[in-house]
Amino acid sequence: MKLISNIWNHPKTSAAGLMIAIISISGVLSQQGITLGSAGTGTVVALAGSLATALLGLLAKDPGQSQSSTGTTAKLGVWALIALLLPLPFVSGCSGTAVAQDIVNWTPALQSAVVTVDSTAALLAPADAPIFAAATVGFDAASNVLVAQAKAYLANPSAGVLAQLQSQIVIFQQQVNGALLQSARIVDSASQAHALAAIQGVGTIVSAILALVQSVSSKVAVAQMAAQSSIKLAQVRAYTNDGKAAEIVAGHYGEPVGVARMQVALVERNEELAGF
Repeated sequence: MKLISNIWNHPKTSAAGLMIAIISISGVLSQQGITLGSAGTGTVVALAGSLATALLGLLAKDPGQSQSSTGTTAKLGVWALIALLLPLPFVSGCSGTAVAQDIVNWTPALQSAVVTVDSTAALLAPADAPIFAAATVGFDAASNVLVAQAKAYLANPSAGVLAQLQSQIVIFQQQVNGALLQSARIVDSASQAHALAAIQGVGTIVSAILALVQSVSSKVAVAQMAAQSSIKLAQVRAYTNDGKAAEIVAGHYGEPVGVARMQVALVERNEELAGF
């Protein structure tokens, strides 16, 4: 009886819990290859997870918005989320061209984030700057290659170009993860905060692109990508800020931060389930 009364007294919390459970279960089933049949170009399992995510977005509130505008913001956020779900790994059957365009759309932000990294060394203590510079030395080259491959994939979304993109995004992801671990050794707290924030700016975008690449990759290809990932997400989670990641995603897609938080969490969960 207490369970029933709790549901009755807290319907929104109960509904959110149910949506989260559906999303989690659908993610596990998808990873195991269980589809429960087809639904359009995707599967029943993917559709259930996507609908649950959209409904969860409807329940979300952006803390930065006033109470009077919460309802409108949440509804707008849901439509933004539904649109964004199409190129992310929550739904199968994605268009290669649409994903390629989304990847290319991220590249200006990626290049800007790398420029921020390049200028961050000047903000650090003299003893810490060399550590940071050594940790991020490969970012410029990696971003240039990734941007070029993203544009090549948009022009020709073929298996061969996708394979190059799969390899490069993992290389870049590993560079970011390694840089986070190295910068975490910086003793000066102010220097460490500047270093980690700059690296995460790049890392958030790399994670978004990785998720997009995953969405158009076969299970075998994703497994191969994960096998090349020696520094796992769990090893660097303590050095990242989910709030900052959500702000970057929200700014890019023009959506409420509350919706972006859920997207970031779902992407991280999918990457961990895939072995990254």
